[in-house]
Amino acid sequence: MMTIVYLAIAAGILALTVWNLWTEKDWRKQASAAMVAIPLLLRVFLVK
Repeated sequence: MMTIVYLAIAAGILALTVWNLWTEKDWRKQASAAMVAIPLLLRVFLVK
């Protein structure tokens, strides 16, 4: 049960991060969002 909640939270934050990545105009903020999105993507797909 806790794993499902954890994955839902991680997927939600990942979705918001990717949305921010595509809507942001400044390349520095895009790079920061990409660096945050990669570990979240790995966590959602359960890659350790």
